[in-house]
Amino acid sequence: MLTQRQLCTSRVNRRVLFGVFAVTLMLSTGHAVAQTTNDNDQKRPSFLLDVTKRVILDPTTYAPAIIAYDATMRDWKSSQPFFNNGYLEHNWRFTMSGRADDFPVDYGVGRRRILSDALANLEMSAVNNVTDSMFEHVLGDRYPNHRKLIRALGWVEKSAFASYMSYRLSASHYRQWQQNEQMARQMGILR
Repeated sequence: MLTQRQLCTSRVNRRVLFGVFAVTLMLSTGHAVAQTTNDNDQKRPSFLLDVTKRVILDPTTYAPAIIAYDATMRDWKSSQPFFNNGYLEHNWRFTMSGRADDFPVDYGVGRRRILSDALANLEMSAVNNVTDSMFEHVLGDRYPNHRKLIRALGWVEKSAFASYMSYRLSASHYRQWQQNEQMARQMGILR
């Protein structure tokens, strides 16, 4: 699992998003002023509306956060029988002392941390998709004959990012969940 230190912080995400937004807005405004309008341009939605709609309706915005949340919660829930029998938590983020192999935090505290991680993952995906949609919009205005190609490349990028992040954030938790379930059955401590 990526730690919070390895993930982009909220402040950095917001600064990057603001910077990309400002540059893209300047590019699109300058291009729109220099371009003559025709019937096709009048039918296109506004820049902000188009970007917002694409990000909100795009499943790749939500998938990494949902998948990582599910995997981490399965891992956390399947660890509870072990904690109830005196076992220690290996993941330092879920220990009372903040060190590996120590007493686990309360179940509710762990759930809140997992939810917090999911929201950070959602923010990361949203920043990626906003940036991608902004570039798609600007490139679509600049190269109107290639809008379908630009959209297709955008989908490829967003899908690749969502797939990679989903795997990176969840694979180890799904493996741990399966190991916990199997070991709990073997030890007879499964609830």
